[in-house]
Amino acid sequence: MPRATSLAAVLRDDLGIEAELHEGAGGIYDVTADGERIFSKHESGRYPEDHEILDALKQRI
Repeated sequence: MPRATSLAAVLRDDLGIEAELHEGAGGIYDVTADGERIFSKHESGRYPEDHEILDALKQRI
């Protein structure tokens, strides 16, 4: 969970967004916003970079 915790801190500090962390099973690492998935580790085969998530969320604001 360290990556998710780090990303939650970036979201809070950069965008003022409080993120909820939900532990998945089997290495699942999906990021959703307003019920829409904006990143999937399963589909991409890698963890997201913080800037990818920030950019995707900024587009939604």
